[in-house]
Amino acid sequence: MTKIVTCVDGSAITSAVTAAAVWASTKLNKPILFLHALEKEQQHGADDYTGAIGLGARSALLEEMTRLDEQRAKVALQLGRELLDDAVQHAQDSGVADIESMQRHGEVVDSVGDLEEQTRLIVIGRNGKGHDNSFNALGSNIETLLRKAAHPVLLIPDNFKQPSSFMIAYDGRETADKALQRVIDGGLLHGLHCHLVSVKNNEKNLHDKFESAQQRLQEKGFQVTASYIEGDIFESLMAYKKSNDIELIVMGAFAHSKLRQFFVGSNTLKMLERSDIPLIVLR
Repeated sequence: MTKIVTCVDGSAITSAVTAAAVWASTKLNKPILFLHALEKEQQHGADDYTGAIGLGARSALLEEMTRLDEQRAKVALQLGRELLDDAVQHAQDSGVADIESMQRHGEVVDSVGDLEEQTRLIVIGRNGKGHDNSFNALGSNIETLLRKAAHPVLLIPDNFKQPSSFMIAYDGRETADKALQRVIDGGLLHGLHCHLVSVKNNEKNLHDKFESAQQRLQEKGFQVTASYIEGDIFESLMAYKKSNDIELIVMGAFAHSKLRQFFVGSNTLKMLERSDIPLIVLR
């Protein structure tokens, strides 16, 4: 059975990430797998001072730093276990019965990748540990995760509440059509009010594609508010989100293999960095 792989790291938004996982688990009837990755921190060894102190003193310092590193690793391991226990308890108190937890050594992106065959959805905080309260700072692993992930990724901001509406920014391109089909087939967003929004661009036959997308959603039972608007893409979408109290945004995956190159100067980067509501990135 595939699972809701939920990345927790002890940052300030861990409770919001856990709440989002509970919502997704309930909607999809899938178990939660809480994942905590113990990423190795860069250490500054005594070798930095080669030549400044004698060999004997340097060796003693290296031994002491090794002991401190071992102690730090044990503390981090225990803190991680307690973090996972708290997340599991939260999910159980919220009514989820099927829950697992896992602690791994290494980068979170690699740990998530190792679970690919078990994954239905990835839930992760938009800002990771070390970026608390930094509105424009994407977590250090997010770009890499979005480039590599084979499954939908739900990005969570500082707070989470169960959404009643969502917006699809539809631009008529292949990635948008794939995202639309994932929404129709997926089940996570069924029962939510769908806002299908297109900002006029140079895509051929965009308006016809837009009307076809609206029809596809309605035929599958979605309540759809369709809006075809003009203006700056990012500013128009953000204004629409605000005026219609949108609670979740859905975006298609990225067409370019190197996410950083695609991001530079793009509306996609602005959306990811500046949105204060959850986002789902679909492949």
